[in-house]
Amino acid sequence: MRTVIFDLDGTLADTSVDLLAAANHCFRVMGLGDLLTHPMDAKIALRGGKRMLTEGLSRAAQMKDTTVEEYYPVLLDAYREGIDTHTVMYPGAMEAVESLKTAGYGVGICTNKPEALAELLMQRLGVRDAFASLVGADTLAVRKPDPAPLFEAARRAGGTPEMCVLIGDSDTDRNTSANAGVPSVLVTFGPAGPDMAALKPEALLHDFADLPAIVAELIGTNAA
Repeated sequence: MRTVIFDLDGTLADTSVDLLAAANHCFRVMGLGDLLTHPMDAKIALRGGKRMLTEGLSRAAQMKDTTVEEYYPVLLDAYREGIDTHTVMYPGAMEAVESLKTAGYGVGICTNKPEALAELLMQRLGVRDAFASLVGADTLAVRKPDPAPLFEAARRAGGTPEMCVLIGDSDTDRNTSANAGVPSVLVTFGPAGPDMAALKPEALLHDFADLPAIVAELIGTNAA
């Protein structure tokens, strides 16, 4: 079976405000105040917790590797508490997911967010049951851009790994699909949208309504 595998942050959902809030909580605990702002730092937020801590501490001239590692668990705890305060699914995302399922595709998620947090977020948003699989950063011993998590997400969704397509929003997703030898579709409506064309994916997605047709063109259909 052919499968469509989605990245989460910046692809299915705009999580940037809640991620930045968690990072700023850490900076306030350090006595540095809020160091990251939205929307200016939305792209940094979608690079993950350690990247946010690194950027903020660099701006404050407080950069130490030990500080990042020390406060990363603090950030995760803060994020867990406010994980769905401002996060929303992108317009048309779930309609596209349901259209793909109706057309016979398996649908899953492959994210570099820790699996437990990804599960919690999708449950809080009320959409977890729409996806047959969810593979996070710590589900396997490796994470994207290694292709193994993508292939695992496809398998758990009932699909043949080599017959999947990855929907994402970053060079990490583009590199994952390239390493896997499968096509990628990069969204242009996320924080890093203007940068996506330069990555030369197999397709760009400007509106989720267009996704089923793009998928069919790239990997075919599951029709007999």
